[in-house]
Amino acid sequence: MRPTTQLLGAVSAVALVAMSSAPAFAEGTTAGDSITNNVSVAYQVGGVNQTEATASDTFTVDRKVDVVVDFTGTSNTSVSPGEQNVVLAFDVTNLSNDVVDLDLAAALNAGTGANIANFEIYLDADGDGALSAAELSAGPITFLDEVAADDGTGTETVEVLVVADIGLAATDGDTFDVVLTANAFNSGNVGSLGTTELTDTAGANTAGVDTVLADGAGTTDSANQGDFSDLGTYEVAAAAVTVAKTSSIISDPVNNTTNPKAIPGAIIEYCITVANGSGAATATSVNVNDLLPGDVTFVPAFGIFVDGDAACTGGANGVPGGDASFSAGTGPSGEDEVSGTLSDILAGQTRSLYFRVEID
Repeated sequence: MRPTTQLLGAVSAVALVAMSSAPAFAEGTTAGDSITNNVSVAYQVGGVNQTEATASDTFTVDRKVDVVVDFTGTSNTSVSPGEQNVVLAFDVTNLSNDVVDLDLAAALNAGTGANIANFEIYLDADGDGALSAAELSAGPITFLDEVAADDGTGTETVEVLVVADIGLAATDGDTFDVVLTANAFNSGNVGSLGTTELTDTAGANTAGVDTVLADGAGTTDSANQGDFSDLGTYEVAAAAVTVAKTSSIISDPVNNTTNPKAIPGAIIEYCITVANGSGAATATSVNVNDLLPGDVTFVPAFGIFVDGDAACTGGANGVPGGDASFSAGTGPSGEDEVSGTLSDILAGQTRSLYFRVEID
């Protein structure tokens, strides 16, 4: 009789084929694992059980590379002109079946480049989507080291923060689209980015661990390239502040209040209005500083009124309450100064500061 590994179809006995194997290949099975499949064949000859015939097959699981970047922050994150360390929050997830290093890069995709600068990336260690003092002190990062594989029980997601500075020249409604890209590299060099960017293994399957790039297409990257990108947007909310200063003659020593003229001894009222445009962000910490010309003298008896209306009426005398002050000779060139603090100015609102002087 020939060896029992021959095709049983050539034997006239009844045969029973039984197969057993390791678990089928599942998403998350680790690259480099061996999967062995065993088969046994039981049969009889002349009604007598014969020794079972067995065979097995083993193959090595290849590396499937799949990386996802996901913006998790607020849509159109609100920022102010001149604001520093503004944050966009992202999740970076390794869906691969192998440990990888991920090179990180943040770049402006749309918006005026002159009005945004200093892109950096930080680990969001506490996962709150904000840059804490401790995270800032830890310093920026350029890659994620040894990001764990999807082992079938879950993926490893790393929370990161893209940080930038907004220029003072940015105006209300400006937007800056910022893209974060994660690119897969080989792991194993703990503490440094892997030396090899992962690429597809060319040609037929080999006996070793091949690489298959299975990532999707992100904001600025193509599918099956080993990288993935997503976009977050800053939107500038700025106040549209305009300032106007006018003067009116209250009285003079000759005509009193009847058709007064601007002669020495005349009382002049200065009206300073601060307006905020419609739809703009609220203007806060509004401080008014007025340098008096050398040929007028401040009239303390009238005081300094703050939070008046657009016509410089109403408001409150800020001197007693501490919201306004006069100081003699403290200006850059020795001028007298009148200062006052206005309340927050909402969009479409106007507030004023007004006071009086006498012509010398």
